[in-house]
Amino acid sequence: MGGKGIKIEGMKKRYGEGDTAAYALKDVDMDVAPGEVVGLIGPSGSGKSTLLKCLGAVIDPTEGRMMLGDEVIFDNGWKVKDLCALRRDKIGFVFQAPYLIPFLNVLDNVALLPMLAGLHNDEAREKAMELLTALDVQHRADAMPSRLSGGEQQRVAIARGLVNRPPVILADEPTAPLDSKRAMAVVRILNEMALKLQTAIIVVTHDEKIIPTFKRIYHIRDGVTHEEVGEGRSYK
Repeated sequence: MGGKGIKIEGMKKRYGEGDTAAYALKDVDMDVAPGEVVGLIGPSGSGKSTLLKCLGAVIDPTEGRMMLGDEVIFDNGWKVKDLCALRRDKIGFVFQAPYLIPFLNVLDNVALLPMLAGLHNDEAREKAMELLTALDVQHRADAMPSRLSGGEQQRVAIARGLVNRPPVILADEPTAPLDSKRAMAVVRILNEMALKLQTAIIVVTHDEKIIPTFKRIYHIRDGVTHEEVGEGRSYK
């Protein structure tokens, strides 16, 4: 897939009704192009986690509009029937912890999603190996997750997030447990994969090491997004 980008207009998320109503998201606008990596930053309680869950179709926004390319997927209600398929095929996830399945080797951890999407096992493993090779961890394909370094585990997690070629990747604190060198390696990989696959990537982070690498940043404060020009420093 890829090549679609994501656009959000006027997204709100309300909890409760009437006098007890509270808005976690009040007015969110974002526009991330194919091949672009943007940062999403803000203090604790600002709405970052809620926004990520809405974008990932984990919880329902209250209002607003969300598009993948020209496809409207949310307009004051979901416009797609199968949210599980949406998450599986069109939205990739990379978390702070790799969450690799401990009893599957590296190759099968990555191949599992395309298998669940209906791809034949051999084809799924071939697809997984292509990404592992691109991320320079193909030599660890037969290893179990417990045998990997932290940096290797995160590379495998990125491969898993990208394996179905989703138009959007949501990366939640992907560099938090890593030292500076490995953090910059992850940022480089995300940028390279975004360009190669034309995937729009949103990185939620508090990591002061990587914030200067973003060319564009969305700062969320009290449930409202503010777009800022980033420094765009080299991550190499």
